[in-house]
Amino acid sequence: MAPDKNHQVVKAFAAMRSLGIGAETVKPVLKRLLKLYGGNWKLIEEDNYRTLADAIFEEQDDKLKVEKDNDMMEEDPEPAPKRQHREDSKVPVFSNGDNRRNGVTDPTSVLHHHLSELPSGSKGKGIRVHSDEGNSSLHPASGSAHCANREADTDDNPDSPYCRNKNAIVAREQQPIESHDQVITVSNGDRKKAFHMVNDITRGMEKVKISLLDEIGTEAVPKFVYCPQNTAYEYAYVHMSLARISNEDCCAKCIGDCLSSSIPCACASVTGGEFAYTPDGLLDLKLLKACIDIKNSSDTKDMVYCEVCPLQRAKNARKPGKCEGHVVRKFIKECWIKCGCNMLCGNRVVQRGISRNLQVFLTSDGKGWGLRTLEDLPQGAFVCEYVGEILTNIELYERNEKNSGKGKHVYPVLLDSDWTTEGTLKDEEALCLDATHFGNVARFINHRCHDGNLIDIPVQVETPDRHYYHVAFFTTRKVKALDELTWDYQIDFADNKHPIKAFRCRCGSVYCRDIGG
Repeated sequence: MAPDKNHQVVKAFAAMRSLGIGAETVKPVLKRLLKLYGGNWKLIEEDNYRTLADAIFEEQDDKLKVEKDNDMMEEDPEPAPKRQHREDSKVPVFSNGDNRRNGVTDPTSVLHHHLSELPSGSKGKGIRVHSDEGNSSLHPASGSAHCANREADTDDNPDSPYCRNKNAIVAREQQPIESHDQVITVSNGDRKKAFHMVNDITRGMEKVKISLLDEIGTEAVPKFVYCPQNTAYEYAYVHMSLARISNEDCCAKCIGDCLSSSIPCACASVTGGEFAYTPDGLLDLKLLKACIDIKNSSDTKDMVYCEVCPLQRAKNARKPGKCEGHVVRKFIKECWIKCGCNMLCGNRVVQRGISRNLQVFLTSDGKGWGLRTLEDLPQGAFVCEYVGEILTNIELYERNEKNSGKGKHVYPVLLDSDWTTEGTLKDEEALCLDATHFGNVARFINHRCHDGNLIDIPVQVETPDRHYYHVAFFTTRKVKALDELTWDYQIDFADNKHPIKAFRCRCGSVYCRDIGG
């Protein structure tokens, strides 16, 4: 690499470092790409170094595949006399009482629930697991992995969700978390069925591990870059500065937990002088009900209309069409960096990140990948926020036009809850989120018309500027462990002019709006 290209190398390394990829991993791939493209940096730098990121992850996928193939070839079958399981041995059948404590389900128990439904002739045939952690056999008669996990669920086990030893938890969180893609093959005579499981799709970027499980064995692991925070793509204007936060918009004199004060602080002004959260960390039920009513309302009084709508301007800049309206949403304002309270303050829920036990799974009803909870969730619980690339509306429109008809996509989220308060918006101020290539677990949440068990609520964290805000998901009702999490995308299935063509809805709701589906 020539000396005059050093600044380009540094920028490439910095871009990959923001995705959690070290220089030692980037360097050999970058060298190969430069050689392949004849030193043309433009091909590498476009789309925020997407070509480089894709090449790195493809190389990692190839290495994992080679390692698994080698493991399977070197595997020494266990001699028949040493097999301990009997023909009448049974895989433990999943039940809420057997595999859950305090409403939490062990991710491995989900797999054993599926195995228990196999034909009876397969239950004593043995189950073999292949992974990059090494090969192991699970024998139903001598105890399953699930049973072993139950025995390990002690107060001092840092990997247990029930651990109450704070020192053990701190020690665990200081160690890097690794993701391991496992392929589990179940033999039933001449028939075999494969299960795919990833231990942690976040690559250690969240406080909790989030597994991925394909119980059907028909899908490859989705290719995307996991990001715990939103990242601007190119032209999106996201202005965050201390100077923009006035003293009236923060609680600089607060100490500890704002919710413990008898008088709500200035940060509660956005929600009518009352905090949005309860001391238990749940959304206030009155606020939750109001947000649900507004989202499901068909009353035009809850709609506002732009003078020049950014959506219409993206379609035709010279002669934009008439604005079709935007819903006026209720905002939540959390305490931020200028506030005097600490990070354990009860008004800092979304910014602390994911704390619930979640799992990405392949649905069995044709909806593709979905997200489910592995623990019981109360009404008003924060689940996750929608994380993706921050795009201008025109950038999104151009991207969708370019990729139209090229396969699966992730439905974008418009940040339009406050578009009408400042007259005509500049393009860089009309923003949206796209999690197709960079995002978090929210990209897997499926649509459900009208009665999803999640609702999206705008949350201000870093800036009082409502051009940009966080989109947080809260439960609309109690959700049982293993229930799929869904929300209403607010799709107009009759809109044939939208650059992203509406999918065939399979939500199963009695309120389904896809009449022709």
